[in-house]
Amino acid sequence: MIVLALDTALGACAAAVMRDGAVLAVRSEPMTRGHQERLAPLVQELMAEAGLSFSAVDRVGVTVGPGSFTGLRVGLAFAKGLGLALDCPCIGVGTLEALAASDLGPGLTAAVIDAKRGQVYLQVFDGVASLMAPDVLPVEIAAARLAELWRGGPARLVGPGAALLAGVIPGAEVLERAAPDPAALAQLAALRPAGIPARPLYLRAPDAKLPGGLDLPA
Repeated sequence: MIVLALDTALGACAAAVMRDGAVLAVRSEPMTRGHQERLAPLVQELMAEAGLSFSAVDRVGVTVGPGSFTGLRVGLAFAKGLGLALDCPCIGVGTLEALAASDLGPGLTAAVIDAKRGQVYLQVFDGVASLMAPDVLPVEIAAARLAELWRGGPARLVGPGAALLAGVIPGAEVLERAAPDPAALAQLAALRPAGIPARPLYLRAPDAKLPGGLDLPA
């Protein structure tokens, strides 16, 4: 099975293509804006590097959030359009799960994204098993939740908000990854059931407001 995975949810425009678990090509470019202009050319370059035509793709994977509202829309729209054009499933993967899978190891892995306003997006895993659903929490409450879930042993904090919870677990490794590894994202997308539609995961309302104070539509 050939999987094309895309990520524009955080601080990178990234993609990977994988065949039966083997990575054929990976591209990841740091950026906080401009994903919409860069994504299509980047994917074309990726497929050329892998020596594949788009018609060879069996499924498209994409991060669905949490993350930048604009970035999520860019990635989801592109992935869904590509899946429709290729008549293949579009598989959604949570950004926090993809971050954790990027640096998995023995023991506990906490994926952490700085949500601003004194909050973080948090999801904690024991190996590949999720210990909690993705959530948005004040930093102090997230720290308490993390301490409660840790039962001793090795631990790592992964993601662009990892430093905000540094020190909660003694000796925990802190990996301030700006975005998920697209190869890890592709692996997760390959393992997902194909019948579940990719939908954005918004854990709070957008910061941007319409005139009159109304929230932008999700």
